[in-house]
Amino acid sequence: MIYLDKPDAWNPAFEAVGCFIEYEGEIFLLHRQDHKPEGNTWCAPGGKIDTGESPLAAIIREIRQESGFDIPPDKLNYIREIYVRYSRFDFVYHLFHTEFSEKQNASINYSEHKAYCWATPEKALAMPLIQDEDVCIKLFYGIK
Repeated sequence: MIYLDKPDAWNPAFEAVGCFIEYEGEIFLLHRQDHKPEGNTWCAPGGKIDTGESPLAAIIREIRQESGFDIPPDKLNYIREIYVRYSRFDFVYHLFHTEFSEKQNASINYSEHKAYCWATPEKALAMPLIQDEDVCIKLFYGIK
């Protein structure tokens, strides 16, 4: 469950980051390996923030590790902090966005992901997405 305001009895186990990388109305998505948690689903690049790491440093690292894209800090826009509550734990999700001026081919980390694609937000919503990715897409892109 996604919250825009901190819910009652909030006890985050960790913080994570994610980024919508966009090119001409399409977003970059990664297809998770079957053996990963929520395997065989699609997601935006992201992951957990390491101890002592800022959200900005974490998203730069995660994007580089997962896609090979090297995005300068000044090209990443911080969107907002989102509060996520799962049945087993809570966490803070820092959402970023960037736009490419030209479509890039990714060099993905095959230990984590098996493929990537560029898809419109509407097309992405029809794909099997990682838990709550649909809510984030709808929130950011204003889709009802």
